[in-house]
Amino acid sequence: MSPTISSVEPQPGLKLLLIYASGEKKIFDVTPYANGSWYGALQNPDYFSHVRLLPDGSGIEWPDGQDIAPHELYELSVSL
Repeated sequence: MSPTISSVEPQPGLKLLLIYASGEKKIFDVTPYANGSWYGALQNPDYFSHVRLLPDGSGIEWPDGQDIAPHELYELSVSL
């Protein structure tokens, strides 16, 4: 099970700042995911900025339902 996310903040260059309940801060690069008809919408900076935290802190999503698995967010991000 992945750690609980406390907040998510969009960053320039299709990156997300993830802050976990433990206080850990990580940067996740969304670039490899932002392609195709479904995830390609993430390339639009305005749409990308509408990322939101799921109510229980288990993950993130965008308004049309695009999401990234919580374990990928944690394991493939870089610690700050």
